[in-house]
Amino acid sequence: MYYVYFLRNLKNGTFYIGYTSNLRRRKQEHGKEWELLYYEAYRDKTLAIKRERQIKQYGGSLRALKKRLGL
Repeated sequence: MYYVYFLRNLKNGTFYIGYTSNLRRRKQEHGKEWELLYYEAYRDKTLAIKRERQIKQYGGSLRALKKRLGL
């Protein structure tokens, strides 16, 4: 499985979007100052990369996700 994930920095409120094949390990690598807000699972790496780029490159996708999360 591949995961697209959305984190928030607890210290300064910034956001991070990424993809990984090991969500638990990746979260630990980011550290305790990052909160996992949301993730999506994909069986295909290509689809996960495509979704990550969609969220990062198109403001509407990010706005819709933040709205869905109540941010």
